[in-house]
Amino acid sequence: MSKKRVAIIGSGNIGTDLMIKILRSSGALEMGVMVGIDPNSDGLARAQRLGVATTHQGVEGLIAMPEFASIDIVFDATSAGAHVHNDRLLRAAKPQIRLVDLTPAAIGPYCVPVVNLESHLDKGNVNMVTCGGQATIPVVAAVSRVAKVHYAEIVASIASLSAGPGTRANIDEFTETTSRALETVGGAAKGKAIIVLNPAEPPLMMRDTVYVLSERADQGQLAAAIEEMVAAVRVWVPGYRLKQQVQFDEIPDNAPLTIPGVGRFSGLKTSVFLEVEGAAHYLPAYAGNLDIMTSAALATGERIAQVLGGLA
Repeated sequence: MSKKRVAIIGSGNIGTDLMIKILRSSGALEMGVMVGIDPNSDGLARAQRLGVATTHQGVEGLIAMPEFASIDIVFDATSAGAHVHNDRLLRAAKPQIRLVDLTPAAIGPYCVPVVNLESHLDKGNVNMVTCGGQATIPVVAAVSRVAKVHYAEIVASIASLSAGPGTRANIDEFTETTSRALETVGGAAKGKAIIVLNPAEPPLMMRDTVYVLSERADQGQLAAAIEEMVAAVRVWVPGYRLKQQVQFDEIPDNAPLTIPGVGRFSGLKTSVFLEVEGAAHYLPAYAGNLDIMTSAALATGERIAQVLGGLA
């Protein structure tokens, strides 16, 4: 199968790490163009040293390049607002182009590879939710496959040094997008997301806590489903792991919890504690929040390329 050429918009940490992952991969993707807006960015300089075509004139510069004619897939690692602009221009210039959105813009459907990638392979634009979403939604989905989930709450704690300008500018979008995806992809009736920027020195790795309130179910079956899902994510994010055994608490009918937006709840509370260590291809190992996004985007792009190449 011939490889599909890609462009990456955004020459910051996420875009540069994704570029290096694609260059290191023996899969179905081939780097075509790295796009930025700062001619002095490290990402553009590194792309040039690696023999990748570049432009510092944003999406307009990409569309004007002769290389654009051969681009099949565009990864957008900019910001939610910029992605709306980029999608509109790219769609007008090449209607058949495929976009993988690493911002919280959510123009297209939410995509968490181990949960629902196969359902969205025909979409022109897919959204990678957020780092917290990629880390936690698989766990909520695993519980949902065993028992009805009434409420899911996640807390994503990331090193402050791994939160760049784009992440900081999109905090509100992060919480909103992740909360909605916990419901639409994870299967929770109600979702809530919290992000914490941890200023500790030395920087700590990404930690994610997942609380799920569900109907009562066999705890062994639930633990097995969660462990199986964690193993599936680890295929493309080797540093993704459980920090301790899954914990269960029975909420009795005579002492229910009161959950905003849900009401009185009795049933089973499942607590899952995760850690995400980055692969350190470009970013530090503690930046697992960025690594899980680029790894999820790579897995998504590879599968889309296979479909475009005629493989089922």
